[in-house]
Amino acid sequence: MSHSSIAGGSTAKRVIKCPASVKLVQQMPPKPSSSYADEGTLCHLAMEKLLTEDNFNIYSLSYAGIDMTTELAKEKIEPALAALDEIDPSKSMEFTVEANVSYGDFLPEVFGSVDLIGRLGDRAVILDWKFGSGVSVEVEENEQLMFYAAAAMRTKGLEWVFDGAASIELVIVQPPSVKRWKTTAKRIREFEKTLKKAIDLSETPDAPLASGKHCKWCAAKPTCPLMTGEVDRALKATLDNIDAESIANYLQQAEILEQWISDLRALAFQMLEAGKPVPNYKLVAKRGTRKWTNESEAVESLLALGLTNDDIYDSKLVSPAQAEKKLKALKLPMPDDVVAVVSSGSTMAHESDPRPTVLLIGQQLTNALNKL
Repeated sequence: MSHSSIAGGSTAKRVIKCPASVKLVQQMPPKPSSSYADEGTLCHLAMEKLLTEDNFNIYSLSYAGIDMTTELAKEKIEPALAALDEIDPSKSMEFTVEANVSYGDFLPEVFGSVDLIGRLGDRAVILDWKFGSGVSVEVEENEQLMFYAAAAMRTKGLEWVFDGAASIELVIVQPPSVKRWKTTAKRIREFEKTLKKAIDLSETPDAPLASGKHCKWCAAKPTCPLMTGEVDRALKATLDNIDAESIANYLQQAEILEQWISDLRALAFQMLEAGKPVPNYKLVAKRGTRKWTNESEAVESLLALGLTNDDIYDSKLVSPAQAEKKLKALKLPMPDDVVAVVSSGSTMAHESDPRPTVLLIGQQLTNALNKL
């Protein structure tokens, strides 16, 4: 489904906080996708297939050159399925996935797609999969999920979800966490009015412009008047008449700031690695990569499964990911006992990051010995 150029689930918060951003973003060229976004799309596709097709083999899936691997499935898909079991332990929920929802005549050309919408007992359920690891997303008063709920309540064919429902539960599944918030149809209608007011304001010449956390993913940041100070002409800026000389000046300033930011992060990382706390930040493990636990045993296992020497050697033993591609062609799983996930090190993250803090065993041992 295409994205609304006015407001969608992921942009609803920005539109409400900064109505002027609607026109600014519409003037920007489309942003290219990233490997992180493509991986998220692959995981969404896997969940859709698993919930709609019996005995589906997710290892046959790929998207934008990214294959579904055992590593990715264990990190993202298996916890997401376990979360769904937590939400619906009796498996009695009636649901639909990737449902297209819209506001109809109330807000023309405003629409979106819900990952999962269903009915469980006397409550309607709106669920969103979040497969990114870096930013923890809160569910209470979450504008994206309220956007979906409000649109779904106006979408023909989804009346069964809300008919007679005592409450509406909004759910964010961000492996390994599950966040749930119950609200009411009344609160969702209040949100809907707030959204409409913001969209109406976005059409006015003096639409309000505001900065804040909602700016993080805004495509118009490079030409936003609050970022550049060029208030008089930024609202009318197009790609053809952006002042190239100003952009060049901003780039020079950006280089200085980028170096300062890089040095600042390096210092904070060094402090955390030395065991000195930095408030609100922690060290987490980088995403692990699979390694052979024992190459000889791996070779024996792969040959026993039907691969040949040509399959598993390319000047040296192929990687687990390369071997898994060969096994996928034979519709065989990768043996669990010949691979291990090994992190390449630590990285700094905000304390809200869902990943656990790494244990600095070496530093803890050093500190203990120093006390002797």
